[in-house]
Amino acid sequence: MLTYRYVDNVVERRGPHREAHLAHIARWSAERGLVMAGATGNPPSGALFVFEADPAEIEEFVAADPYGEAGLVVESRIEPWTVVASRPFDEPLS
Repeated sequence: MLTYRYVDNVVERRGPHREAHLAHIARWSAERGLVMAGATGNPPSGALFVFEADPAEIEEFVAADPYGEAGLVVESRIEPWTVVASRPFDEPLS
């Protein structure tokens, strides 16, 4: 699992980098081990990424992320995550 903490004014600063950042996420989702990703907070204050990948691969993702290159990510953390419950995304809640 990877978490990001963004700069305080990320919404104002992300515009020129957003398309490349989203393309980076899409590439890793289609071709590498990214399982899901999304912003946290409203307005966004960070992001959460879930990978099926080893930490070295996740570090590659971080190093190549346009948001990081643009200085929008002030902290990134890679941590193991143990799943204790899961259900298919298309399965409705009862």
